[in-house]
Amino acid sequence: MSNTSHPAEPHVGSVSSKLNWLRAGVLGANDGIVSTAGIVVGVAAATVLRSPILTAGSAGLVAGAVSMALGEYVSVSTQRDTEKALLIKERRELHDDPAAELDELAALYEAKGLTAATARTVAEELTDHNPLLAHAEVELGINPDELTNPWQAALSSAFAFSIGALLPLIAILAPPTAWRIPVTVVAVLMALVVTGVVSAGLGGAPKGRAVVRNVIGGGLALAITYAIGHLVGAAIG
Repeated sequence: MSNTSHPAEPHVGSVSSKLNWLRAGVLGANDGIVSTAGIVVGVAAATVLRSPILTAGSAGLVAGAVSMALGEYVSVSTQRDTEKALLIKERRELHDDPAAELDELAALYEAKGLTAATARTVAEELTDHNPLLAHAEVELGINPDELTNPWQAALSSAFAFSIGALLPLIAILAPPTAWRIPVTVVAVLMALVVTGVVSAGLGGAPKGRAVVRNVIGGGLALAITYAIGHLVGAAIG
């Protein structure tokens, strides 16, 4: 029984981890879309010159990507340090009192629904194979071979944000002056529909609700930044 059920656990965890990364990537792209769109629409409301729009949009893209990367790096580094500390503690406990740790592992499997005899057998076989892995997965929910990577998180976040930010930047610069803002608004709202559907699908949440939240939030951000840019432009002019 243990030989058939145990190998599936890392697979499930791996799939869950990949889904989390995908969801984080979609959300990062969503942030890039909304924040950069707000910047370029606000500037476009204040001036028709391409140079200020391009400068502000590019600066927003770079600053946002760096900020996202730094935030993810710090957050995931903290998580990784915590995971390492827990593994060190578990390794020490296994060394100091292996019998008590075996009893604890058997009790954990029994709590999952196995009979006492089966739980003991599973615990003994897993301990013989890899005691640290067995305890880390069941007690801590950690796979020692798949610790979170802060550099991967940082680069993925920066990349996702940059991809999202490119959409409103291109949309605001490509069309003629009179069509800049309408084209950008339509492109951004359509992109937010897509990211809402994808993020909800990955998380198993209702897609309609996610799309409505995305579109309303993005629409409000564009309306507010446009109004501020228009007022500032009028005041300067």
